[in-house]
Amino acid sequence: MTPPPGPAAPATSPVASPAATTSLFQATAKIYPRAVSGVFARWRWIMVWVTQIIFYGVPWLSWNDRQAVLFDLETPRFYLFALVLQPQDLIFLAGLLVISALALFFFTAVAGRLWCGYACPQSVYTHIFLWMELKTEGDRLARMRLDQQPWGLDKLRRKGGKHAAWIAFSAVTGFTFVGYFLPIRELAMQVATLALTPWATFWIVFYGFATYGNAGWLREQICTYMCPYARFQSTLLDGDSLVIAYDTARGDPRGSRSRKADPKALGLGSCIDCTLCVQVCPTGIDIRDGLQAECIGCAACIDACDDVMDKMGYARGLIRYGTGNGVAQGWTRQQQLARVIRPRVLIYGALLAGSLAAFGYGMAMRPVVGMDVIRDRGMMARIGETGRIENLYRVQLMNRRETATPYQLGVEGPNGLKGLNGLALDEPQVWTLQPGEVRSYTVRLSLPAEAAATPGAHPVTLTLASPGVQGIAVREATTFLVPR
Repeated sequence: MTPPPGPAAPATSPVASPAATTSLFQATAKIYPRAVSGVFARWRWIMVWVTQIIFYGVPWLSWNDRQAVLFDLETPRFYLFALVLQPQDLIFLAGLLVISALALFFFTAVAGRLWCGYACPQSVYTHIFLWMELKTEGDRLARMRLDQQPWGLDKLRRKGGKHAAWIAFSAVTGFTFVGYFLPIRELAMQVATLALTPWATFWIVFYGFATYGNAGWLREQICTYMCPYARFQSTLLDGDSLVIAYDTARGDPRGSRSRKADPKALGLGSCIDCTLCVQVCPTGIDIRDGLQAECIGCAACIDACDDVMDKMGYARGLIRYGTGNGVAQGWTRQQQLARVIRPRVLIYGALLAGSLAAFGYGMAMRPVVGMDVIRDRGMMARIGETGRIENLYRVQLMNRRETATPYQLGVEGPNGLKGLNGLALDEPQVWTLQPGEVRSYTVRLSLPAEAAATPGAHPVTLTLASPGVQGIAVREATTFLVPR
């Protein structure tokens, strides 16, 4: 008789190992861009000189005995050469921002990220800082060896010299930037006499530190992670936009070979897989993998590849500026240029042209003097001592000229309308405003009781004109209230 089965033995299982953890964050590998020379490298240096001459030189220019470009936040008043903008003119600054955005859209649709590679402040200052690093620490391999070796006198000297140059350049940059908001000559005198105000000191240090950190330490991380342009550029580009492209049909399959070897006999393309295009890239990408968001269009890879092609005796252009469709289909330059005019470009161009036209019209029609009229809310209307009905207004005048200018206030409205308390608008009343001055006046208008038989709001227009100049400079409509 078979005994009944006993309880089933528990299944054996291996001892559970501790849960493996996976970090969601990865330290960014430091990029050591290799120095490169060539046509596009020279163009980058030309743009560095042009942009920095403008940036460092413009604050020192004078216009009508004042700083030509000054964003005076204390007054507040913005000076752009002959143009003087006041807080009431912020619509024009908003218009400039809209125009800049549309210009960026239009330019990107046509020519890709050339702005990023040649004129963007982040790229320009990173290029300058890399040059200072090259002069103090050496080229790519020398910098890599220097970082790996232990600290010593030589390493301390090279690293210290680099950071001293970075800090000095950043301090000058911070000073110049603040010079766009405070008169730079006064700021320079404060620096020379060690009499900087606390706020000026703070902003110079702040912007100097931002330059030092962004161009010296963060570098490509600004373009890769912080700049929104890299993220939405894919919506602006299409297959006919100018980009840096690797000719896959010509370059692959890749492989090393001697200069005398025939690549066709070896079954290879023109790319010798030297990776110089990767080594010179300031963002550390491999352009052979296709267009990537990190590519800033600086063309360092083109210069490096063209130099290799020259040494190998191959034709240039394995990596080149071109359109995605043009490189993939082997189009000529003329065929690619023929695709510049397309719906996307026409739409961006029309919006940009319309914005420029509207901005130009607004600036042309902008009066040389501004006038704002606000009714006194504390006294809508009242009967004066003489039996006349009175209304009170606050009139603010803004002289946008660079010279002291007299202005005469007038009124258009019902018969018998005039001013009180020394302001008889039916007689000449002249006020002189200094250059850029903003001044407020209190204006009291009155109507005789017999002329105000109809209660309610009656249209009134205040006018402003310059004596000796024909025509009205500005009109401002308001109302005169007659009580029931």
